[in-house]
Amino acid sequence: VLPVESGGGLVQAGGSLRLSCLASGSTFSINAMGWYRQAPGKQRELVAWIASGGRNINYRDPVKGRFTISRDDAKNTITLQMNSLKAEDTAVYYCNAVPYSPNSWGQGTQVTVSS
Repeated sequence: VLPVESGGGLVQAGGSLRLSCLASGSTFSINAMGWYRQAPGKQRELVAWIASGGRNINYRDPVKGRFTISRDDAKNTITLQMNSLKAEDTAVYYCNAVPYSPNSWGQGTQVTVSS
């Protein structure tokens, strides 16, 4: 079963969105999980990831201080709180393990930030 991402939408620059991902699999709780994004014409990139148990969290520089990743292993979910959104955050956002599983890409959720 593929992950199901939700929470995307159209927002003005400076606004906020909260993305959610429902993942499946008995190994969810032992995997590092991450949020990836793919902007038009660009490669997919990992922007935030969280280790099993949530003890280790990392962000790419462009989103540091604006995005917050969290996980709930009891519910097999990860979330991404995105604040102070910028036009360059426009992309389709996906969740997947870190490192990613090639066969576990969901549909993603579109985030569009208008300037």
